[in-house]
Amino acid sequence: MLSVTLRNLAVRLVVAIVLSFCQNLGSARADETTVMIDNFTFEPAQLTVKVGTTVTWKNRDDIPHTVVSAGKFRSKALDTDDDFSFTFTSAGDYAYFCSLHPHMTGTIKVE
Repeated sequence: MLSVTLRNLAVRLVVAIVLSFCQNLGSARADETTVMIDNFTFEPAQLTVKVGTTVTWKNRDDIPHTVVSAGKFRSKALDTDDDFSFTFTSAGDYAYFCSLHPHMTGTIKVE
């Protein structure tokens, strides 16, 4: 009887350790955020993220767009359903625009 109780206790302990480990893995992941490109706009146009966050722009428009921040990053022309990702490793304000449609602008504030 004691060996069964000890075995059950050991199984519970192992399960608790595995669950705790899995939760820690999830919290170690970097943040991710998506900006949608649709109807000639970036949505959201202004975004605040933490250092280490990866932002992905997804083109839902039926024509190509780009994502350009002078001297920081530049996507290729994104066709419908294409995406572009950039990981922000430094704090600061990042203004960006579509080089094909310069009236399309956005800002990422990295804290």
